Amino acid sequence: MRSWSAQNVPKLPGESIPLRLYDTSAKQVRQTDPGPTARMYVCGITPYDATHLGHANTYHAFDLVGRMWRDAGHEVHYTQNATDVDDPLLERAAQTGVDWQDLAEREIELFRGDMEALRILPPREYVGVTEVVGRVAELIAKLSAKGVTYVLDGDVYFSVADAPKFGQVSGYDEQEMLALFGERGGDPDRAGKRNPLDWVLWRAERPGEPAWESSLGKGRPGWHIECTAIALDNLGAGYDVAGGGSDLIFPHHECGASEGHAATGEWPFAKFYTHAGMVGLDGDKMSKSKGNLVFVSKLRQEHHPMAVRLVLLAHHYRADWEYVPGLIAEAERRLARWRSAVGLASGPHAGELLTRVRERLADDLDTPSALAAIDDWVEAALTGGGPDPDAPALVKDLADALLGIAL
Repeated sequence: MRSWSAQNVPKLPGESIPLRLYDTSAKQVRQTDPGPTARMYVCGITPYDATHLGHANTYHAFDLVGRMWRDAGHEVHYTQNATDVDDPLLERAAQTGVDWQDLAEREIELFRGDMEALRILPPREYVGVTEVVGRVAELIAKLSAKGVTYVLDGDVYFSVADAPKFGQVSGYDEQEMLALFGERGGDPDRAGKRNPLDWVLWRAERPGEPAWESSLGKGRPGWHIECTAIALDNLGAGYDVAGGGSDLIFPHHECGASEGHAATGEWPFAKFYTHAGMVGLDGDKMSKSKGNLVFVSKLRQEHHPMAVRLVLLAHHYRADWEYVPGLIAEAERRLARWRSAVGLASGPHAGELLTRVRERLADDLDTPSALAAIDDWVEAALTGGGPDPDAPALVKDLADALLGIAL
């Protein structure tokens, strides 16, 4: 599947600082330690509606991870999927009378445009599930050969009893897991399952649903196994960061980690499980099912895309926050001031600012403090000027390279 266009990232002077990130499974901030190539997988959209601000918050967070690694001299191998066949997509297509494939392609194309406008650096591989159904089926067959699956009415399930590390990503107890499993696409009450938390790997063909021929019979992949297969094929086990929104901690990342462990014997399947917070509107989490959405495509038609990105940067990536219209107005004022300052012929020396921004971002992506540091330089430049003719260009480059803000 085609990704989206990349921008040139300026090379900054001076020394980078190793990135420290919060690891959900360890419940602490730890230093990332990638090799020459840093490997990251971020779970993609189910394309049955347009990109909303919650999506943007997630992909923006992991864009910052990639930018910090690039600043440190690492090559970044980033993979993302698109769940272009799944129950919500099929249900929306049936409701609207649109072919499910046309709906998916339309929303994926809109997503690409939103990501480009926000200057999210693209993944090396952008993979639709429909492109790798055969590979997913092969992985499920491999898991079955290891004795960790069973068949129920043609559907293939992973047996949680055969997942010794299950629960170590989320740290949730069984009652929390059961409640979330039912809310987030699981089927804890299905008759015949060995354990309510067993999850489906392969869904046998249903009337009126798309299905593919495979050694498992005709059907389509379950949700979690698609990401496991795509990550394994492109990044291998033990990759550096698995990312997504905090609503993916359980069951999605929990189940995927056990699938990867069973397939490869390696634990952890990803070195870090890192999650972005939820964005709310009108007192509730922004979600397609609730319909309380602020669409990125609409925001960027009415406001500069860099102001939209500044709204995201103003919140720590792990925080849950609520969108109100005043945030975009504040971001546009900030953007205008920054642009005025970097347009000056000279300004205050900016070497210490670069160090300060690197320090704040290296500390679990503390973007609010990074913005405050730039605000201080901008205030000084606009009110008192400065002697350094190279400083405005350096500030412009650091905002671009580290924060993704084009000034």
